[in-house]
Amino acid sequence: MSKKDYHVVPNKGRGGWDVKREGAERASSHHQRKSEALDRGRDLARERKTELVEHGRNGRIQDSDSYGRDPLPPKDRKH
Repeated sequence: MSKKDYHVVPNKGRGGWDVKREGAERASSHHQRKSEALDRGRDLARERKTELVEHGRNGRIQDSDSYGRDPLPPKDRKH
């Protein structure tokens, strides 16, 4: 089974933010605030030991956090 990361992305049609699993057509959840979507995405990524990828309003990746066994953890941050 391949790893499927979670992404927090803007919902252009409804406004607000969606939490989507990689490869899924539908969102796992929809939120009015980005902070709410990030909280839910973090919970899902922790449960499934995957990565959470944060996107900006323009759709570009802003940040990502790994909640699994990361073989190459970043050296600039300590968790």
